[in-house]
Amino acid sequence: MPKKLSPNDFMSHTDLSLCATLCCFGYSVDAVERVSPSKVAFLIKRDEKLDSLVEKYWKHELQVDPALFFSYLKELKSRINSN
Repeated sequence: MPKKLSPNDFMSHTDLSLCATLCCFGYSVDAVERVSPSKVAFLIKRDEKLDSLVEKYWKHELQVDPALFFSYLKELKSRINSN
């Protein structure tokens, strides 16, 4: 029997840079949902490492390839505009 998904299975965040950074570490944005006319939330599937990675992001302890980051930034902006 398949496991039912709950809201705790996903992280929802509105920070574009954070989500682009997480993509650089192998995560994917599973959905983009509009939370207001001018704001979207990105949904990323949780795993045991996600919260630690987000914490390191806010502590400025991560480094990413700039070209890869920019590529994901453009991709996420495109998804926002198509949503």
